[in-house]
Amino acid sequence: MINAVILAAGESRRMGMPKPLLRFGNTTFLGQIISVLQHAAIERITVVLGAEAERLVESVDLSGTEVVVNHDYRDGQSSSLVAALREVPAETEAILLCLVDNPFITPEIVNEVVGAYRQTNHPIVIPVQDGKRGHPALFARSVFGELLDAPADQGARYVVRSDPERVLEVEVADRAVAVRIDTPDQYKEHFGIVPQIRSRMRETS
Repeated sequence: MINAVILAAGESRRMGMPKPLLRFGNTTFLGQIISVLQHAAIERITVVLGAEAERLVESVDLSGTEVVVNHDYRDGQSSSLVAALREVPAETEAILLCLVDNPFITPEIVNEVVGAYRQTNHPIVIPVQDGKRGHPALFARSVFGELLDAPADQGARYVVRSDPERVLEVEVADRAVAVRIDTPDQYKEHFGIVPQIRSRMRETS
């Protein structure tokens, strides 16, 4: 079973508002990524919440996902990955790590990464566009222990760098794998407007 993990627990300090709730068309960043994964070769979706968890639960349709609340979210992104790994079922053969500020991924990208893993059994699979690594990245169960034990300030990056031979880079045509939306200027660059959030979607949609 491939278990996608969406990291959406951060405080969004650089953005100044919750990135999971940023407007993406008629949905949110978090809602968009969930929809993409639901249309891809993924059997289970875990959403890791932390900062403003209650607000996100009220505002985004999380049905069909498993929610993990990381109470240690102030310790950084690695703490959210650890929280998710502690909750994945025993039958999970790999996780697909997705970042909530990387909202332009598509089912095709997800399927390319998962397909490469299925074909090669590499323990780590990372999409690459024009020489730049991006997300979502896949990590097989064989490296879960290393992810759990990695230095908190490095997390998955530490595991990736520790043994380059076991990393498979998958060249993809879509630059979406490397697009991160961390700041208001980056949001405006891609959407043409100042950042907006969409709250209370479940009540108003």
